[in-house]
Amino acid sequence: MLQIDTSNLQRVLCLGAHCDDIEIGAGATILRLLRQRPELEVTWVVFSGNEIRRAEAKHAAESFLGGCAKRAITLHAFRDAYFPSQIEVIKPEFEKLKSFQPQLILTHTSKDSHQDHRTVNELTWNTFRSHTILEYEITKFEGDLGRPQVYAQVEKELVDQKIKFLM
Repeated sequence: MLQIDTSNLQRVLCLGAHCDDIEIGAGATILRLLRQRPELEVTWVVFSGNEIRRAEAKHAAESFLGGCAKRAITLHAFRDAYFPSQIEVIKPEFEKLKSFQPQLILTHTSKDSHQDHRTVNELTWNTFRSHTILEYEITKFEGDLGRPQVYAQVEKELVDQKIKFLM
């Protein structure tokens, strides 16, 4: 079970390749962090999605970050399923995030079967070399479940709230 000392936590960076990745992979954990520290600053970045999906992503991010003191939501439109070949244009967007000075970063797991997810993970570790980075999994049909080093325990009510926001 993951126990994070949040007493000095001020800035969290959430990264997702697609419009519902952060919510599915780390939504309940984010809700828990905001319950513990409502004064957190959160930057939420999604790297792909068409206009309709970006609108859904914005609504979802606003729902999950509703209790957040200060938030920034960035929705990019990089071509879905082509991240490895777009790395030269995606990488500068990661570099811009350094100025936020995150203390905790939530990103995709490196073991994910989806190439876009792995690219976001690789760029996260490439850009933020001395930061606390937690990787999240997204259960999918291809069964690429790994062997997590930690599990973040969340209360049932937060899981229920996550599901409500996702629906």
